[in-house]
Amino acid sequence: MAATTVSKVPNFHDILPDAIMPNIFSLITDTRTRNAMSLVCLKWCKLERSTRKSLALRGNIRDLNQVPVCFQAINNLDLSCLSPWGHPLLESSSNPSLLAKLLSHAFPSVVSLTIYARSPVTLHFLAPEWPKLSHVKLVRWHQRFNAPIGYDFFALFEHCPSLSSIDLSHFYCWTEDLPTAFELYPSIAASLSHLNLLVGHSFTEGYKSHELLSITSACPNLSQLLATCVFDHRFLGFVGDETLLSIASNCPRLSLLHLADSTASSSNSSTADPNNNDVGYASEDARISPTALGDFFESLPLLEELVLDVGNNVRDTWPALELLNSKCPRLKSLKLGQVHGICREIDSSMPAAGVALWKGLESLSIKNSADLTDSALIAISLGCSNLTKFEVQGCNKITKMGMQIFARVLQKTLVDVRISSCKYLNTVCSLQALEPIRDRIQRLHVDCVWESVEQYSRDHEIRGESSSSSHEACGFKDFQTEKRIMMSEEEASLKKKAKCCDGSGNGFSSCSDTWTKLKYLSLWIAAGELLNPIRLAGLENCPILEEIQIKVVGDCRNQQKPVFMAEFGLNSLVNYPQLSRMHFDCGDAIGFALTAPRGYADLSLWERFYLNGIENLNLEELNYWPPQDMDVHQRSLSLPAAGLLSQCRSLRKLFIHGTANEHFMSFFLKIPTLRDVQLREDYYPAPENDTTSEMRVDSCYRFQDALNRRHIPD
Repeated sequence: MAATTVSKVPNFHDILPDAIMPNIFSLITDTRTRNAMSLVCLKWCKLERSTRKSLALRGNIRDLNQVPVCFQAINNLDLSCLSPWGHPLLESSSNPSLLAKLLSHAFPSVVSLTIYARSPVTLHFLAPEWPKLSHVKLVRWHQRFNAPIGYDFFALFEHCPSLSSIDLSHFYCWTEDLPTAFELYPSIAASLSHLNLLVGHSFTEGYKSHELLSITSACPNLSQLLATCVFDHRFLGFVGDETLLSIASNCPRLSLLHLADSTASSSNSSTADPNNNDVGYASEDARISPTALGDFFESLPLLEELVLDVGNNVRDTWPALELLNSKCPRLKSLKLGQVHGICREIDSSMPAAGVALWKGLESLSIKNSADLTDSALIAISLGCSNLTKFEVQGCNKITKMGMQIFARVLQKTLVDVRISSCKYLNTVCSLQALEPIRDRIQRLHVDCVWESVEQYSRDHEIRGESSSSSHEACGFKDFQTEKRIMMSEEEASLKKKAKCCDGSGNGFSSCSDTWTKLKYLSLWIAAGELLNPIRLAGLENCPILEEIQIKVVGDCRNQQKPVFMAEFGLNSLVNYPQLSRMHFDCGDAIGFALTAPRGYADLSLWERFYLNGIENLNLEELNYWPPQDMDVHQRSLSLPAAGLLSQCRSLRKLFIHGTANEHFMSFFLKIPTLRDVQLREDYYPAPENDTTSEMRVDSCYRFQDALNRRHIPD
């Protein structure tokens, strides 16, 4: 019998030419996928290491001497999330200079660095090791180190002459630090093209006008500038006409300009006039005139993205915005806050004006515009035909009808929508208004304002549609029926103007109840309210929803004590089969951390209320911000919260943005798939000293050792 020959089936990596393989590997960005690819064979392992350009280093500071040396091609390195979080990077070492050299030897190609610089010592040792750095992001939530003005930047500017980009958006320092450093190192300032000074309102009141002028005059080649400043003329150093014109004159090459008032991130009521709260005007006008605004825009012809988030009124701006359209043809993204008169209504005797003329605009955000009406909104949709992203906040004259026609006109392009703090757009109205783009929208934010939810569910039952009564079982209160917000004559008039949207004249069409492409959902909800009605409101079917962000805001001290085993409503998210990532932010929910007065609940009861049911979700990654007690400056994980989180059996990553006791952290060792856990005190001011009952450096070491000793199933 003749011998049979067995032909060897060639492997996949043997077929492809070697010149193509690095290009394929460089296109893979998911970390777990790259790690899996590196385990195929030695050849693939070398290819993966040689094509990986970005790395966020985790692990413990004490183990930095064991850092791997196989990632020689890394050029973007993140050292800001080492454990214990916020601990000085090199000061724990007996020989910080040697440790810095080990890091530079392991990552010799680094040109972009993100680092937690709690003290200037960190950069004093690391900056000389990477002289080719071009981008640096500094992180610090702790209070400023007691050092001379500008000292935080001296080592960086001294040893890194190639710097072109600095990000200080998460770095607490004094506003006078950077101008002083630029005066001593003018060549560094002149070489910068990107500068991010967009700090949170808890950090500082913002940069004064003379500080902004000093910075921009020292950095004439900036193409991107982001800064928090003060527009209120009642404060010294406010930004007005003269400052804006000087910024444009000092930095004429700007393609991205982001100027936000230091109060812009706070609630709308903080700047609104209490006598005109429904109108939407602030109590004071900014010292910004339409004429100067037009001259400002004319001086920046290269603008591609503009943000003017002003905390005070800027009125009658449509002529200046028309000039911006004609003088800045590259502009693709625009955000305006407390800016009024941005668009003339379509029923005016004059043609459309202002923002409505920008056919090339792709992203538009309108915040606290008091005179934005349905008619103006429709004019914007007809003029800005390429919008893919739209945000509206605090605009109290727009209604469901106007928003629905807006979505109908832009149904071929609009994929990202945020609706918040609009008087006539509660949850049901917002979701009904977006019916024309339900099958296209990918990212969505709405406020959980439950007026008319019950009426909406009754309408579905009348039509024979199924609806859940889980809100009734939880004791959720009855809701008021939806108020009629416009005269029928006006509604008919607006529908007539929107004939071009639909051809039949009604501007509306029946759509599926399924949000086919929705991948990201963001929700704002007041403290004490329930999440259960979210499905009744119209978000029941989201088959590919992957990530959800929930932000709870309010004073729990004014709420009634939640009954035993009461639930916030996380069980209502079980029907989202692909949901794997959650940001659950209760950091702006205020309560009693210690003993609460009789009849009131402390924060441990509120945490149990909010986290009940989370064990039923198949989450892989969770970011959780515990509620806080502002009187004692405490954001700590409670015992009920630790117990409930430990029941999430599918978690791989858990990040708690607060503190916790060591024995509470040990609960998380029961989660079989958990791979990465960290406490991040990323709020200002972060606690300086460890207390006797919360996680200390040694506690963190013990917990991580126990976590790493476990067997991970996958």
